[in-house]
Amino acid sequence: MFKFFIHENQLKDDIIEILGEDVNHIVNVLRLKKDDNIIICIKESGKSYIASILEFTKQNVKCKIIDKISETVESNVNVDIYQGLPKADKMEYIIQKATEIGVRNIYPVAMDRSIVKLDSKSEIKKIERWQKIAEVAAKQSKRDKIPKIENIINIENICKNIPKYDIILIAYENEEKISLKEVLKKLKNEQLNIGVVIGPEGGISQNEVDKLCENGAKCVTLGKRILRTETAALVVLSDIIYEFEL
Repeated sequence: MFKFFIHENQLKDDIIEILGEDVNHIVNVLRLKKDDNIIICIKESGKSYIASILEFTKQNVKCKIIDKISETVESNVNVDIYQGLPKADKMEYIIQKATEIGVRNIYPVAMDRSIVKLDSKSEIKKIERWQKIAEVAAKQSKRDKIPKIENIINIENICKNIPKYDIILIAYENEEKISLKEVLKKLKNEQLNIGVVIGPEGGISQNEVDKLCENGAKCVTLGKRILRTETAALVVLSDIIYEFEL
């Protein structure tokens, strides 16, 4: 059954109005018909429903809710990734795969060694594109929520966010003693909020590490091998999901 995300204001008295490009997808790509069932997910709340198609127009597809889906595919651990800005194709890959695995939000971070520099106009376009990539990946993986791609921030912004997490982990190639596995084993297996900081292609600088650690973040090693930035984010996220969800 195909899943579509809508805003809460598109749902009125059990009647759903699907708008925009999803109309073309339903009519011309999937070629769904009247009385076919689809899954509707509310972006704001993550609530999901089974809905039956009532009618088509050129502007919208109207559906009626026939059942509520009580189970969720969302993880019981909330993981936000603070990704040092890599090259564009790598960031798109990270967003797509992290969404499939189960990330909650992704914060692009301008770091000392980030090669990519974006002006305000370019940043707006990038965020819009990245958010679309997250939405498509969420639909494909049948997520109940679309991860939010935040505006580009810096290390100081991460430091301000640290108190809202149970722990913030820095994947740091110079850390040799404390492993990710060791840290995760010490956390209680309950609803957790975890932040993960990943450096860009050139890695995270010592100055940035010092700032984060002074504010309560914790460095961990991911093993004996040095991982690419696009690999590191997915390895940490996968390990966390494995430890607390599976």
